[in-house]
Amino acid sequence: MKTLLLMRHAKSSWDDPTLTDAERPLNARGLQDAPRIARALQDAGQVPDAILCSTARRAVETAALVRDTLGFKGPFHSDARLYMATPAEIVMVVSEIPKLIGTDADHVLLVGHNPGLQDFVELVTGTFVRMPTAALVELSVPIASWSEFERTTQATLGRVWRPRELPGG
Repeated sequence: MKTLLLMRHAKSSWDDPTLTDAERPLNARGLQDAPRIARALQDAGQVPDAILCSTARRAVETAALVRDTLGFKGPFHSDARLYMATPAEIVMVVSEIPKLIGTDADHVLLVGHNPGLQDFVELVTGTFVRMPTAALVELSVPIASWSEFERTTQATLGRVWRPRELPGG
């Protein structure tokens, strides 16, 4: 059994119109929400063994804030295919986790974007889950290796964390 933690990047800034979409940084709320989600993960005992993220600045910053808040020292990998990825592209990346990070980690955090993440969750669980910025979804996946993951793999939806639903949100 594997655990896939899917997190939408935290809230980004639109202050600088000269930046491309991929270059947009986190705004003040995003800088607060990502560590709050990381602490909720830690409190739930769901610290990942590896972190994958999109190459978009807001996704890398979100993943780095989670990593730093958790004191995480494991594999941290960004992949351009996760930038605005479709569910099919997410399936491909997930199936390549052992190759991408050099290990078949049991708990993996993937930080990406909507609508791909919401659509991916619905594809593998049959349930639509609203994922605002910085939301995180826990999936239990009945496989022994990530390399077994495919489009038809069915996962079980676990907890969902949304920043505004956390204490102090």
